[in-house]
Amino acid sequence: QVQLVESGGGSVQAGGSLRLSCVVSEYTGGYYMGWFRQAPGQEREGVAAMHRYGHTKYADSVKGRFTISKDNAKNTLYLQMNSLKPEDTAVYYCAAASDNVRWWLLRPVDFRHWGQGTQVTVSS
Repeated sequence: QVQLVESGGGSVQAGGSLRLSCVVSEYTGGYYMGWFRQAPGQEREGVAAMHRYGHTKYADSVKGRFTISKDNAKNTLYLQMNSLKPEDTAVYYCAAASDNVRWWLLRPVDFRHWGQGTQVTVSS
């Protein structure tokens, strides 16, 4: 069972930046990877995803502000978040899928393996 551990969350003011990291117990080059978030009382939503070969997809709400990347040598997935807004406040999860899923749809149901989440709070 692949394990994922997120870090890098915290509290920032609007306009600030954070970089989330997700260390994966297996070689990230073999997985479709994604970042998701869940705000209180809301459903989990896709933020960004990456194909095994590096293609990326972003939710419209974060396009141009967030960047997903990975370092296969370190088995680590990243999410650089710039120009943060209060509405970005949520628990952020990284996830992995090993099957041939439609990763670009950013649907949580397509990702089988999940981290425990890291809190991001953006104040106005």
